[in-house]
Amino acid sequence: MLQQQQRTNDKGERYVIGPTGAPLTIDDLPPPETERWVIRRKAEVVAAVRGGLLSLDDACERYRLTNEEFLGWQRSIERHGMQGLRTTRIQQYR
Repeated sequence: MLQQQQRTNDKGERYVIGPTGAPLTIDDLPPPETERWVIRRKAEVVAAVRGGLLSLDDACERYRLTNEEFLGWQRSIERHGMQGLRTTRIQQYR
């Protein structure tokens, strides 16, 4: 698993570089009640775990995901980039 370096902004908040290249803090993550998982939201959660903003367990609990579901998102990004997260194309990317 690729690990990002810990960074803090001028407010002292930890952040990682998100999938769009912008800084991503814990407050920028999708809300815990998210039900519609678009590509960007999935990629933000993966970036947060990789960067240490959330542990895998915390992310799975916060978003009601299984470890397998999260790890599937991570594998898709590693193999195919963000486009690998498209649910309509899931069979093409496996």
